[in-house]
Amino acid sequence: MIRSRTLCITVKKNIGDAFDAILKIPPKMMPDAKLNDDGWWSFTGPHGKSKLKFNENRDFGILDHNYEDEESVWDVPMRVVSSGDYSEVMITLNKPSQLSDKQFDQRMSEIGQMVDSMKNIIESES
Repeated sequence: MIRSRTLCITVKKNIGDAFDAILKIPPKMMPDAKLNDDGWWSFTGPHGKSKLKFNENRDFGILDHNYEDEESVWDVPMRVVSSGDYSEVMITLNKPSQLSDKQFDQRMSEIGQMVDSMKNIIESES
């Protein structure tokens, strides 16, 4: 059975500002993040060498991304939806086959903390 979890946050930014802030967030969350010529961000994450690539479509608020570390590979649907002067950010995480249920639960805890940090960074952007 496939396991998934969707995380939602409300950010105090309009959709365009929230979208742009998310695209610029890797070096603010991972100090060694570097954008490579192939569009992948590379950095050291909580599970070793990691990389992230956005597959965005601004007109539709799509910020899907691929994430890979030394233990797993994730294809992550992500949407930014307007809510007046605010935005809703929705991230769906499907359990990679490489992870056990226990590892997935642990990752959800870690990712929840990262999403909280992401919210603070997005809202502090001017």
